[in-house]
Formats: sequence, structure tokens, C-alpha cells
Amino acid sequence: MKHFCEIIGAHGYKVAYMWFDSAHELHEMTYRELSDSIKNLSAAFASFGWQGRRIAILSETSPQWVITYAAAVTSGNVAIPLDKELKLEELEGFLRFAEADALVYSGAFNRALEDKVKNNPAVSLFIPMSLEDCPYAGEDNVMSFDELLARGERHVAGGYELPEPDDLNRMAIMLFTSGTTGTSKCVMLSEKNFISCVNAACECVEFFPEDTIVSVLPIHHTYELSCMMAALNYGMNIGINDSLKRVLKNFSFFRPTGLVLVPLFVNTMYKKIWEEAKKKKKDKILRAALAASTRLRRVGIDLRRVLFSDIISAFGGRLCKIICGGAPLNPEIAKKFDEFGITVCEGYGITECSPLISVNPYYARKHGSIGPTVNCCTARIYPEGVNELGYAEGEIQVKGDNVMLGYYKNPEATAEVFTEDGWFCTGDVGYMDEDGYLYITGRKKSVIVLENGKNVFPEEIEEYLGNLDTVAECVVVGRKKENNPETIVLTAIIYPNFDAFPVGTDISEIAKAVQAEVNAMNRGLVGYKQVRKVEIRKTEFEKTTSRKIKRHLVK
Repeated sequence: MKHFCEIIGAHGYKVAYMWFDSAHELHEMTYRELSDSIKNLSAAFASFGWQGRRIAILSETSPQWVITYAAAVTSGNVAIPLDKELKLEELEGFLRFAEADALVYSGAFNRALEDKVKNNPAVSLFIPMSLEDCPYAGEDNVMSFDELLARGERHVAGGYELPEPDDLNRMAIMLFTSGTTGTSKCVMLSEKNFISCVNAACECVEFFPEDTIVSVLPIHHTYELSCMMAALNYGMNIGINDSLKRVLKNFSFFRPTGLVLVPLFVNTMYKKIWEEAKKKKKDKILRAALAASTRLRRVGIDLRRVLFSDIISAFGGRLCKIICGGAPLNPEIAKKFDEFGITVCEGYGITECSPLISVNPYYARKHGSIGPTVNCCTARIYPEGVNELGYAEGEIQVKGDNVMLGYYKNPEATAEVFTEDGWFCTGDVGYMDEDGYLYITGRKKSVIVLENGKNVFPEEIEEYLGNLDTVAECVVVGRKKENNPETIVLTAIIYPNFDAFPVGTDISEIAKAVQAEVNAMNRGLVGYKQVRKVEIRKTEFEKTTSRKIKRHLVK
């Protein structure tokens, strides 16, 4: 991490971060300021004699978050990123379990943490990023972020230098999994794990120092964090989105050339394109333009940036590439964005692998694939059968520098996910083609076994449903038939796309329209994969902060 800090410092006075404060005033931070702040905070931690101390971070995405994370790891301590959506009792439980020594947090939590500051002896130092509305600022166990930086600056003036890492394999990061399966584990990552992942991200995506991205996903997730660190390594401009409600306005302001997103976000963007076209009665014109563009490209003429400038301008006018990960992406969506002149490359990872495992390379994409493994790891398929394409299909297993040290205080769970010969079991099922490209077909834990012995991966059916205009969100489950519990009924629980209907449309009419589209979809599927029952829900599914549906809560 010391080398990383030196690299970003070399970018000098170029703007690293742009963000709006609560009053919607714009702020900027240069790479030199970012690098100096990391060094100052590292020095402050060193001035306390801290080594191996555990520093938790609870905040919205901000430069202060990144500074804290980098300083904790660089100074030989441990960073503990926390989900800002945690309930207080969950937060307290995680802090206790991880044995956190310090908590750095944004001003949004000042009031909420007041009781914890006064009655939590386990955490020795509370570090608010802002003292606004902080009534306990004078407590002995409280030191503001700015005070800490000033302390570190004095230590640097006295000769402090960032230390050389003496053990890249030590535990440097503790990550709590998002808990979409209902049980959160604490993943232990080393500095080597994380840096190998960031370096791999830099090597396999088509980004340049001239690019601008907008950070949309929660920073405590390794997917967003590793991509952001790669962007800093390149010297890119990073705009920070301050609200999902203002995301399109922020795209217009920051004008990104690239984005790092999850499939739910990409799918929503695509549906919004067509909804806007229909509202303006331009959908027929758009279809004609797509057909014309396809014909022109066949003879070497590419006018996509001209023909679809209105669509691209909705995302700031410069967007040309999207990295998508965190969940499976429908390959048809990637093709459709490509028709508009926006390249979508899918990546694959898991928290336990820091998280990057593979990326579909921009220079040799295969639609539907998650690409070959990145250079810091290898993958194999533990075969459970042969699929209809003739490839061995089974669990994807990984080995490499990105694979975690294990689960904290949970040797049993650690042993369960490693094979005897040291391969990490991802729990994802898929296959590998002759070129080494991986394809995911489902999750072992979510597979639905029908009474005829056929296995159905709900993710596949959810991809088909996600293409329907009337569907906003869905989860596919296996229900036991009421009068015959031996029979499993493939059931789609659907939250409709209410924007596709006139305001005031009765829910029964919406349900009929959804059912009609599902029936049409079924006609293109083999019998055992057809949805036999549709259940309509009126509210969105509960999600994690990375916009994954909490499948374990679906009843």
C-alpha cells in the first residue's frame, strides 16, 4: 500500500475527487492533497504507537473514507469497512466481534453514536469526520478527523515516513459479508490479497488517466473499492454521487466516461431509455435508428455516438464504457448497450477473493461470459456433469494471491470452503470453454430441484423475466404444491414495473399484463424451466446496499 500512496502522490495537482456537501456545494481534492492526507493520518496512528490496531470505518463514500482505509493498512493496522445502513445494535455487535479499537465515522452518525461514545469501553477512540452537531466533542475518547490529521502533520514534520510493509500476508482488512444468505461472516484479507486485486483490475479494464468515473455503489464493498483504487492508480477524476435520487443530475454534472455498476442499475438504465422514448413517442424512430446503425456497422460505418447522442447525453454525454459485477448480468443487456455505443464488460468476484476473479476483456469479449481469470489467480471446474454444450459443469473453484486468509474466529466455516488441496469453493456453478472463459449458470445454494430430478437455477429464469417490460424486480423460488407437497411449482415473485402502466391502473390489470408476458416467455423455454405460477408484490424487494435482493428474506 505504501507504493500505491507514492503512485497517487505522483499525479500531483490533478483533481482526484469531486463531491457535493450537504448544502450541495462542490468540493475538490487533488491527488497531492489525498496522498499527503494518507501520510498524515498514518503518522497520527503511528504517534499513538498503534500497530495491528483495528480501525473501523462507518461513512458514506468520501475522500475521508479512502484516506482512513489507506492510512490504516499502510501504517500496519487493520481496516474494518462497515455498511453505513447497519442498525445500531448490528453495528455494536460487529465492533465487538471484530474487537475494534477505533471508529472513524461521518457527521451523519454523530447523534446516533452519542450513547455508544459514552458507554462503549471496548472502542478506545471515536473519530468523527465532522464536529457539526456533535455534543460529546470534548470527551476524552473523542478526537476529530481534522485534529488527527493535524497531529499527523506535526509527526511528519518531525521526520515520519511511510513504513515499508514487513509482512504482506498479515491480516490487514476485515470485511463483513453482506448477508444476502442471512448469515454474515467476517472475511480476513491480507495486504497482498487486496493489492493483487487492484493491480489485476488495472490490467484488465480499458481505463486511462483522462477518464472520469462517478462512484455510485457503496464504498465498503470490495467491488466498488477495488475499482476505485484502480482508478486512483490510473490518475482518473472521480465524482462522488451523493444520492440515488440525484444520480442522473450528477451524471450530467460530472460527465463520466465510465461507470462501475451492478446489473440492477444497468437493467434500470436500459428500461428508462425505452420508457423515455415511448413517453416522447419516439420509440419507433429509435428502433429504426438501431436497425440503420446495425446495417451501417456491417460496412464499417459507425455512427452510434451521433445517432444515439440523446441517449448518451442523459448520462452526461461522454459515457462509453461500463464495468458490471456483483451479480449475473443478462448478456442481452450488454449487447443492447453496445448497440447504443456503450461497451459493457462483465466481471466476476466474491468478497473472499478480494473480490476480483475474472473479467470479460474489452479487446476479446464473449457475450454471456464473465471472462478468463485475472492474472493473480486460476480457476477450475469441479465437475458434476456435462452440459448441453459438451462442457464439464460444476462448482467454480479458485486459487491465487487474491484468496482470503479465512473467516475470523470461524475455523469450521473456513475449512468448509477450502478443498484438501487448497482451492477456494465459490459456491457458484458454471463451466469453462476451450479458451478459458468462465460462464456462471447458478448458485449451489439456490438451485431448485424438481420432482423429476431436474435442476433449475433461479438466476437463469430471473434473467429471462428481467427482459420483460412489465417486470421491475423478480425472484424465482420453488413452492410446494398445496395438495401435493411432493410436487415443486416453479414460482416467480414479481414486483411490476409500474412506470410501464398509466397512473392509476388497477393492480389486477397489471397482474394480467405481467402474466401475459410470462406466458409468452414460457413458450421459448423447455418445459421444466417454465414459470408455472406468478405472485405479484406491491413493494420492492429488500436489498443490500450494493443493490442485491436479500433472497433469504423472500417468503
